[in-house]
Amino acid sequence: RKIERLCPTELSIGSAIVMMRRNVLLGVASIVALASPAAAFNAPALSPCSFAATRTAACNVAAKARLPSFGRKSMPLAAPRQAAAGPSMKGYSIDLTGKVAFIAGVADASGYGWAIAKQLANAGATIVVGTWPPVLTLFERGIKKGFGEDGQLLDGTAMVIDKIYPLDAMFSNPSEVPDDIKANKRYAGITGYDIESCAAKVKADYGKVDILIHSLANGPEVTRPLLDTSRAGYLAASSASAYSAVSMLGHFGPMMPKGSSFLSLSYLASEMVVPGYGGGMSSAKAQLESDTKVLSWEAGRKYGIRVNTISAGPLASRAAIAIKKGAAGERNYIDYCIDYNIANSPLAKPLFADDVGRAALGLCSELSGAVTGTCAYVDNGMHCMGLTVDSNSFKEYIDQQSGDPWDNWKAEYGFQNNMPQ
Repeated sequence: RKIERLCPTELSIGSAIVMMRRNVLLGVASIVALASPAAAFNAPALSPCSFAATRTAACNVAAKARLPSFGRKSMPLAAPRQAAAGPSMKGYSIDLTGKVAFIAGVADASGYGWAIAKQLANAGATIVVGTWPPVLTLFERGIKKGFGEDGQLLDGTAMVIDKIYPLDAMFSNPSEVPDDIKANKRYAGITGYDIESCAAKVKADYGKVDILIHSLANGPEVTRPLLDTSRAGYLAASSASAYSAVSMLGHFGPMMPKGSSFLSLSYLASEMVVPGYGGGMSSAKAQLESDTKVLSWEAGRKYGIRVNTISAGPLASRAAIAIKKGAAGERNYIDYCIDYNIANSPLAKPLFADDVGRAALGLCSELSGAVTGTCAYVDNGMHCMGLTVDSNSFKEYIDQQSGDPWDNWKAEYGFQNNMPQ
């Protein structure tokens, strides 16, 4: 900007390159610095990307309990939670004061949506959320009672959710709501929960939305293999998990100022095979990531909005546990997914919801002002692996090796490395 003011008609190629490098560095800083823990451990959505975070004790218990399960059984574990890192770095300060953030898909304090809301609140944003009508009363009751440390901000105060709106993202406008839903007792006394009506109420109350978060998904047949998924189940997963993002941006976009940010949550199953994640959910996540690119172009040109998605790794939230819950005394499907990631990821450690929350904060801030149309992986690097070291076909060879680097390459390393000292 200084260069343009000094010589508006003689902006050299070299100066332009310097400006572009600055934007790139700011974007990288937002993803790298904010996605990395700033301190040691203090420790929505039917998808493995709806996960929670915990404190030191819970983290240590999780690390100890999640020793490689090779042949053993263990009890399901609560989702670990980690203390939030600050919204500031040396030389940078993220100030979202005056910004309105709408997070769709928050229903408790155990998911990625909540973690993102908390990080945005740490930076000063006004937080408003959209909650699925059947659990609205329960969530409001939880807010009133308080979520303890899970809702505590960096300054020691409790996060304030300025307003909660009923939102069922399966319906874009009132005409799409079927009679059986209107008559359902779980929706009794609740109106205006379609996307269009919700957006209109938010605009009437706040006039704008600067940050729009899509943190919801649902696949009614997620436990079925894709080959056995019905047309209705497949389309339902697509509607709730992918098209809902398109509809949300279409209805909220007109009230979003230039420079605003839209962010959704995806999962690695969009591009790689994850056995057990069925019912068309992998297809829905692939749609979501493809739509991210198209929407970045369309919403960017029409409204000046940035559109990105985060592909988050697995962690045991309440919703993720429900995908395939084990019998009494048995582990859940998501517990095995977590073990697999710790054993095989480049960063052999648990993933916390606040890891995703910090990355989201960076992507939604001015540090990422030139970043759009991207899928940012926040999964400890699992997405880049082509060979897993704990597979039966390869583990025998790995186990026969010793010394550097083999000791750090073994599947057990991630679990032993995260044991409490």
